[in-house]
Amino acid sequence: MARRLLLLLPALALVASACSGGGSRSPSPGPTGPGIAAQVASADLYVGAPQRLLVGAFADDGRFLSFGTATFRISYTGPADAPLPQPRLVAEEPAAFIPTPGMPDGRGRGPALTQPSEARGVYQAEGLRFERPGVYVVQLAAEVEGVGRVSAEATFSVAARPALPAPGDAAPRTENLTVDSDVPPEAIDSRAVETGRIPDPELHRWTIGEAIRQGRPAVVVFATPVYCISRFCGPVVSAVEDLARRYGNRAAFIHVEIWKRFDTQVNQAAARWLTLPDGNLVEPWLYLIGPDGVIVDRWGVLWDPREVAAEIASLPA
Repeated sequence: MARRLLLLLPALALVASACSGGGSRSPSPGPTGPGIAAQVASADLYVGAPQRLLVGAFADDGRFLSFGTATFRISYTGPADAPLPQPRLVAEEPAAFIPTPGMPDGRGRGPALTQPSEARGVYQAEGLRFERPGVYVVQLAAEVEGVGRVSAEATFSVAARPALPAPGDAAPRTENLTVDSDVPPEAIDSRAVETGRIPDPELHRWTIGEAIRQGRPAVVVFATPVYCISRFCGPVVSAVEDLARRYGNRAAFIHVEIWKRFDTQVNQAAARWLTLPDGNLVEPWLYLIGPDGVIVDRWGVLWDPREVAAEIASLPA
């Protein structure tokens, strides 16, 4: 039986169901203001190591909270089976807006409510360290143009250890499909189902295992551009293709397609990296692997291309 794919941010997929994290709707900020809901986009959060927390926010009229900086107030509510009498505040951090690839970042603007066709993305706080596993709640607050102060809360879980390969781990030496594999082209990149041709062959020349054997850093994106419900896996892969053009002398750039045969068979490489303990698979992810084969960093859902570029540029040519 095929594994079920879990999209990390279903709120931004313009669909109603939630597959990870949690969300709740806040009261309207004023008599005529829209209600705001939040959704945690991060998956596989764990204690001890620095973590990125991503939260999307959207109004009940279909608009998204975009641009500028929000504030995250993060509280620990205790283990799932033994909640604390009162949540305990553990962090208050600024959170910067990260747009979906191809969307404007609104640099210089404050938070605003935008139509999905105008802008959409998530807010990210970096360097968070969680001391205890359990359930947390994040309150996102922002001063919004023409609306005033809005806020919304969402719950999320933090585990004792990561379920997926994480920074500091030895990267699985996977033999992912490449342009030389004897398989239908859509098994290598789902966009080939539309044209019969792989649109970005430069992302399908290396296997992860070969890059590690040659001591070459690797930038690996796991995503299914055609079958991704969130509608931004295609732009995410295109963003990595742009990084490959700019930093091709620094690393091997690799796209791993999720589906070998849509809805019936997952590619083995994707399954090895992204399968959760319950047997489901979560995507998209971006990984940076060092020349020693150790995972340097990873990003889920969306990421700041400037941040990723800076890490790649720090690698030896």
